[in-house]
Amino acid sequence: MPTPPVSALVAQMGEGPAPLYARVKQMIAQQIQNGSWPPHHRVPSESELVSQLGFSRMTINRALRELTAEGLLVRMQGVGTFVAEPKTRSALFEVNNIADEIAARGHQHTCKVITLAEETAGSERALALDMREGQRVFHSLIVHYENGIAVQIEDRFVNAQIAPDYLKQDFTQQTPYAYLSQVAPLTEGEHVVEAILAEPEECRLLQIEQGEPCLLIRRRTWSGRQPVTAARLIHPGSRHRLEGRFSK
Repeated sequence: MPTPPVSALVAQMGEGPAPLYARVKQMIAQQIQNGSWPPHHRVPSESELVSQLGFSRMTINRALRELTAEGLLVRMQGVGTFVAEPKTRSALFEVNNIADEIAARGHQHTCKVITLAEETAGSERALALDMREGQRVFHSLIVHYENGIAVQIEDRFVNAQIAPDYLKQDFTQQTPYAYLSQVAPLTEGEHVVEAILAEPEECRLLQIEQGEPCLLIRRRTWSGRQPVTAARLIHPGSRHRLEGRFSK
């Protein structure tokens, strides 16, 4: 059955006491919940909704902004607004391979390598990796995608003495996690979780609007007594959540 025009859907809701932006939100949410607009479905643009509904751009913009903040929509700069995938989940107290997490959901993992280079450790990096300033470190910056949607920036620094062949790897075929698990098996990890606003370049890589909240995980890992990596993992807040379970 074809999807009814947006204007007809709103008309069916009646006047009611709810503000106009709330009625637009309700209409879009209903289309998502009943499956008429599945994940990745392109939502009409602000201009299209203004034209179809006769509401002001301010009303439409507020409805779309709030639905994005609630995780039902994803707004990509220069591309459009789409129905979001249900939020991806990661275990709070575990260190997992993002490619395996995505595959377990029956989805496709791809990635894009932005940076893969050798650098010298400054004071912050040397402290994180328990080395002297000026020692060699390897730096990789990778964007991970789930079904073509950016879900994580992985900004990783690696102890070059532990993984000397790191720069020779093709990380579009094997994630850094998978490779490092082979050469320096993980024995200990540390997580620090923060809510942040991503930098403009990070927003561009994640295809999100500036000002959208993000989830930052600062992760350090050890193999035996040797620090192996220090990483910043940035997730759009509308596309990811952490879960943890513990007992006393």
